[in-house]
Amino acid sequence: MIVSPGLPLVDLAALAWFLACWLGYTYWADHRGKPGLAATMQGYRRLWTRGMLARDNRMVDVMIIGHLMNSMSFFASTTLVVVGGLAAVLGSRVQAMNVLRELPFVPDTSALLWDLKVLLLVIVFVYAFFKFTWAFRHYNYCLILLGTVPNPDQVEPAHADTAERLAVIATSTGKHFNRGVRAYYFGLGALSWFIHPLLFIGVSAAVVLILERREFRSRLLATLGDPTQLPPGPSPG
Repeated sequence: MIVSPGLPLVDLAALAWFLACWLGYTYWADHRGKPGLAATMQGYRRLWTRGMLARDNRMVDVMIIGHLMNSMSFFASTTLVVVGGLAAVLGSRVQAMNVLRELPFVPDTSALLWDLKVLLLVIVFVYAFFKFTWAFRHYNYCLILLGTVPNPDQVEPAHADTAERLAVIATSTGKHFNRGVRAYYFGLGALSWFIHPLLFIGVSAAVVLILERREFRSRLLATLGDPTQLPPGPSPG
């Protein structure tokens, strides 16, 4: 059934399902009562920043942030390459469509539908790029806050608030980075739309299950445990 030229109903339904999976999972994961990786790491970030107040040499803290910034930079650069490649695919539509036609079970696709599929991937990875670059900027602010904390013998109770702010910004950074990584998962799942819309529906649901398993029921989460059970860092002053 065709609801508009070149746009079959099954493809539109698959696209709607994909968006529902992505947006719905993001909302559900961020508001779920059960603690997952994000909430657990938030506790460890607080332990990290509290311990930072008592360290004479904070090079280890700078190295931690620097390593995380390198990861952000890598993902942002890689995402730009992906977006550039997708833009090239838009310019070589005929050749790419001919390659897909040779694959079994791949239905004929109109030029309009093909462009929609590619544009979906472009939007997904542009979204990821903005998330990674915003997370990168967050870590710049973390470094500035880190530089405002004096030596341990000069630390006052008010500096505990700075440590808490540092933990909050680092947690926000992790949130944006996590959403960028989720975009990669769903973007790779969106590739299945080029094969068949029904496969696209199934893969979108599978991505949700994989993310839920890794963020809320993984061995890594069990190994991390509960950071609130660890002894708190030293109190300033």
